[in-house]
Amino acid sequence: MPELQRLRADHAPALLTFERENRAFFAASIPDRGDAYFTDFAARHEALLTEQAAGTCHFHLLVAEAGEVLGRFNLVDAANGTADLGFRLAEKATGRGLATSAVRRIFHLCGTTYALTTLRAAATVTNTASRAVLTRTGFVATGEEVVLNGKRGVGYVRELRTETPASGPA
Repeated sequence: MPELQRLRADHAPALLTFERENRAFFAASIPDRGDAYFTDFAARHEALLTEQAAGTCHFHLLVAEAGEVLGRFNLVDAANGTADLGFRLAEKATGRGLATSAVRRIFHLCGTTYALTTLRAAATVTNTASRAVLTRTGFVATGEEVVLNGKRGVGYVRELRTETPASGPA
């Protein structure tokens, strides 16, 4: 079973490989990152680590036993108990429930590590796979109009309730 790992500096080579190998696949359903992303990858990776250290973002990779990156699961703009969830999965890892499982693991981290109680997400209308993962994991469409890099999208929200022990009679 792949492991969800918090982003580290030593993930950079495997993460860059993941992004390069899946660029065309991702661009079919989400806006392309552009050539500058790859040219400036080292600086971008360092900037992400800085944001993570500041606590404003929490970046995670889904990593296979051999160290190969299979997906990214990011919590960005974390403040006041709320963050935005974004994720992408390698083409060869799709259709196995890995994204759904990883999102559920993110929920656990939100409650135990990041003090987050509400997650927002968005997906383009044509990104049926991501929309299905969001629905399966309890996200609800907000009805608000969302535009993602010029593409029409759907906004979602998920309230994360912490488990509380059952209380006795009053």
